[in-house]
Amino acid sequence: MFSIKKSGVTYYFIDNEYYFGEKCLYKWDDLERFAFFDKAALEILPKIDFKPDIIHCNDWQTGAVPVVLEAYYKNDGFYRDIRTVFTIHNLKYQGIYSIDAVKDFFSLGDEYFTDDKLEFHGCANLMKAGIVYSHIVTTVSPTYAEEIKTPTGGERLDGLLSARSNSLFGILNGIDYNEYNPKKDPALVCNYGLRDVLDGKKKNKMALQEQLGLPVDGEKVMIGLVSRLVDQKGLDIIADAMDELLGLDMQFVIVGTGDEKYENMFRHHAWCNPEKVSANIMFSNEMAHRVYAAADLFLMPSLFEPCGLGQLIALSYGTIPVVRETGGLKDTIKAYNEFTDEGNGFSFYAPDAHDMVFTIKRAISFFADKAVWKKLVQRAMKEDFSWTESAKKYEEIYKNLMG
Repeated sequence: MFSIKKSGVTYYFIDNEYYFGEKCLYKWDDLERFAFFDKAALEILPKIDFKPDIIHCNDWQTGAVPVVLEAYYKNDGFYRDIRTVFTIHNLKYQGIYSIDAVKDFFSLGDEYFTDDKLEFHGCANLMKAGIVYSHIVTTVSPTYAEEIKTPTGGERLDGLLSARSNSLFGILNGIDYNEYNPKKDPALVCNYGLRDVLDGKKKNKMALQEQLGLPVDGEKVMIGLVSRLVDQKGLDIIADAMDELLGLDMQFVIVGTGDEKYENMFRHHAWCNPEKVSANIMFSNEMAHRVYAAADLFLMPSLFEPCGLGQLIALSYGTIPVVRETGGLKDTIKAYNEFTDEGNGFSFYAPDAHDMVFTIKRAISFFADKAVWKKLVQRAMKEDFSWTESAKKYEEIYKNLMG
């Protein structure tokens, strides 16, 4: 264990080269690794003479912390009054293992593996553990907090989450505007702000076109996609729409890695349509920043999206999101209304290629009117999804929890 103090906050780091060393990254079973971490996080507290009021756990990897706290420390004076908060970042990934394995690694008795506790369809579920044993449960957007209480979005935990409605809260994630700031982003060939946004984005677009071997045309609509290439992100919708998308007067730039079938799909279209599609199957933070700055539209047709950061980053660069109305995308992107001159993006509801293409066509039609487009882009850049507002809501939850 070692610590560092930064901006008035002391950070403690638990390390174990055996489990978490670089060479062991994929060697150990995650259950064993996080069992070590969860128990160590509790055991270390009296040794560093730090008694927290609240332990805030995130996702299934720390879902067992509230259980172990209850099982072994509830009668210990040092730990007795500690409260717990558990945040669900993505309910799809739940940490499901055999009951025997979880019993073994966490030394828990049979009483913890009933259907109202850790048991889950014959297995043990560490996401469920965090939900059951924490005092407060949060997730990363208000809409997602509602969606996970339904059979469609609940990943077989909707009944439990509905039962915990009174202690379940959705709070949007934020982004760091020091990192995602087109005025000073070192990855860009041309920095820009509100006043020169259209000119700055045009210069970045032309530079990226040249870099990627696309026809250089600053007036050509560029659609960006920066994403994990997995089914959650709505890539089957894109697959169904590609022929129609390729018929539009636009360029499509993809950055990301993921499932082989999606990687190969984008590679195929880039090979067949090199003047329209650039498939960058890689993880590159620099390339991602350049796409955010160069693109005119940012595509996120996710099947579900707990919060989503891509659309928030896109807004800060003046890149207009085209999203499906789900989770945090619904909470952050309001469809443009040309009659009231309101909205910061474009959206569609049905997970359907036709609806997505219709929405993209509509967005492109407004791009042609530079006066309208500039107002829309500047409105997007003025949005504030910083951590400041989110922190206030977490602070309120903490205060209420402590009474």
